[in-house]
Amino acid sequence: MYAKLVIRNAKRSVKEYLVYLVTMTICVTLFYSFLSISSKYYQPDIGMEYNFRILGDGMKYAICAVTLLLIFLINYVNQYMLRSRQKEFAVQAIMGMEQKTIGMLFLAETFVMGITAIMLGIILGMFGSQFITAMVLSTYNKDYRLTWTLFPDTVLLTIGFFVLSFAVVGFFNLRVIRKIKIIDMLSADRENEPSLEKSRQIPVMVILFEMLTVWMLVSGIEKKYFYFDSRMPFPVHIMFWGNILFPAVTLLWSVIWFIRKRWSRTAVMPAKTIGSDGMHCDNRKRETLLAGLLICALLHILSAASVPSVQNEYYLSMGTGTVNQYMMFVLGNLLFVICAVIYLANTVLVAWKERSPEHRYRNQNLFFYGQITTKLSTANKTMTLISVTLVTAIFLLMAAPILIGWANGYLEMRAKYDVQISTGYTNVYEEEELPRDDYGFVTDYLEQNGITTAYDLTFNLYLPKRDDFHNRVKYDFPAVAISLHDYNMIREMLGYEAISLGENEFTTQWQSIATEDDRDEFLWTHKEITTDAGSLTLAEKNCYTDAMGETLYNYYTDVLLVLPDSVCEQLLPVNRDRYIMTTDKISYLQAQKLEELFRSVYPESTGIGAEYRIRTSTLQISSTKANMFVLQAVMLYGAVVLMVICFTVLSLQQLLDSAHYRYRFSVLRKLGVEEKEIGHLVLQQLGVWFGLPVTVAVCVSAVIVAYYMQSVSAQIMAYIGVGALLAQMSLTGVILLLLLFSYFISTWILFKGSVSA
Repeated sequence: MYAKLVIRNAKRSVKEYLVYLVTMTICVTLFYSFLSISSKYYQPDIGMEYNFRILGDGMKYAICAVTLLLIFLINYVNQYMLRSRQKEFAVQAIMGMEQKTIGMLFLAETFVMGITAIMLGIILGMFGSQFITAMVLSTYNKDYRLTWTLFPDTVLLTIGFFVLSFAVVGFFNLRVIRKIKIIDMLSADRENEPSLEKSRQIPVMVILFEMLTVWMLVSGIEKKYFYFDSRMPFPVHIMFWGNILFPAVTLLWSVIWFIRKRWSRTAVMPAKTIGSDGMHCDNRKRETLLAGLLICALLHILSAASVPSVQNEYYLSMGTGTVNQYMMFVLGNLLFVICAVIYLANTVLVAWKERSPEHRYRNQNLFFYGQITTKLSTANKTMTLISVTLVTAIFLLMAAPILIGWANGYLEMRAKYDVQISTGYTNVYEEEELPRDDYGFVTDYLEQNGITTAYDLTFNLYLPKRDDFHNRVKYDFPAVAISLHDYNMIREMLGYEAISLGENEFTTQWQSIATEDDRDEFLWTHKEITTDAGSLTLAEKNCYTDAMGETLYNYYTDVLLVLPDSVCEQLLPVNRDRYIMTTDKISYLQAQKLEELFRSVYPESTGIGAEYRIRTSTLQISSTKANMFVLQAVMLYGAVVLMVICFTVLSLQQLLDSAHYRYRFSVLRKLGVEEKEIGHLVLQQLGVWFGLPVTVAVCVSAVIVAYYMQSVSAQIMAYIGVGALLAQMSLTGVILLLLLFSYFISTWILFKGSVSA
């Protein structure tokens, strides 16, 4: 009998469970799709030079960790279902059914719906896994072929995770149902969230913002004291003074507001008037303070965000730590902006309604304002948290293509050779201890494993002046030099044309990350250099930027000097490197054994003496691509999960309140309002409810992403390109709009059906 009752209730409540089913199905689909590549049955053809297990194991742990967020979502959706059914539970209890039995029936209902969502999600996950497979093969530059496979271990893991989650949340709900009073069940639909004005959120938020402002003021004064010079350009003056004056004005405004508040309480308002009017007066004063602080926070953001652009433009020496510090200031101010805007939205709406009688009484606007202001006054905290979460999700989606493109481009720049042996002399203090080996055991290993070489070059890197050998100051290391013959051999390895130099001439080779301004400044100040073999002048073709790896350059330098062979013979060789290009790809196991053999002979860093490093393109590419894919997948998966959580909460909040609004809309119908107008009212209400947090989140995210892109602009231009980045950002916008549209439309349909019942 109970089984029939469960099935009947589940069928009857399908409409109420629709959002639950959709949300859980999306979550299961995402979980199975991303986790499918960790299956032991998943064997994509990516070549013997890659170790796919690195990627699969990393995905399994990362995705399971992110999926823990879904427990919150499952619990929230169950709480919604529990609250929406409490009247029904109360009726069943009054009729004599034990609350334990009621709880077990509800647990069975949600379990049936959960199993349905799991089955649908796994089926859809088979399609989703094709998208993930396409991502994997694209990462490894392989062609995609459509294959349909159901992975048993992934299916079991998916079912196990979600069934366990449903069980944990369900038994918690069972405990709640057993303890709740029947009278509380009957009045559950009349409960609202506590008013934000009665909480401590606003005072705590203001205090934290004031502390951040003090920190900004102290930092601004400190930076001006250490780095400011009156001869600097005018924009630099504005940047320094803005980061001092704006925080100072903010603190001054807070002091003035506090003094006026104390004075008005003691001198103007008699003690007997402090009641509801006094409370409203305090609220207005609080809103005045927040409005002023909001303007100040926007000014803080402008001044703090100007730091990286001004530093890059005028080559200030404040360092990366300062940029990171001001990025934190921008984030802190943006969080305050989100809280303040959400809190003040209701105030702005009420003020507009009060000051525009002709608009207030037009059509059904008075009803609309009442609906919105009532809800906004009790849901500020929810809206704020949703906005912050959406900002996090949008940033993850926006940052993913930047980080992945940066890593891909960087990988192409440094993994140029099949075997790359390099040295460092930072721990060498005697010239006799400098590296001189030819690494013959590497040759023996390649021959023993049948690996033939197309190019094999062992060469030296030189210091133009022997006296620079003892210069170990960070960011002031001297640029090293290479002979023209060795440089041309490396260019031949990489498929570039050879270059030539005249007598007593030199040229330069630059890393791709070096900016054009850096190159121009160096070339302008080094038209002639002095070496131990005499003076050299800059050649007519003075700059080459072809990608040649990163081990050609000295520590903290982006330039390599190319000198005539006769000059290099008279210089001090400080590094002894070897580059090898093989005719066939080295397998993953062969590369792994080669690196282990090398490290057994030359530890990578002994702390005393020369440093020896070996890198094989096989291991570099395999590990980097695996890590990049895991990072990209986790960021994408996490962002979509966070968006689903936010839109689910927004949707369920409105659907839960739809039962409260049913009577209000029925009154409108009795007054002669047509169904078309009621549908328009519902659309307006949902538009504000969804639009406010999404709009705030998009605006704040735009500032964060712009600041982030500005701080890594050199890497974007060197490794990614503006076109590719814009394409990725467009995809982010499409994902956000699709999720928003899906939840908005489904909520609108269910809400209309509820208030029409």
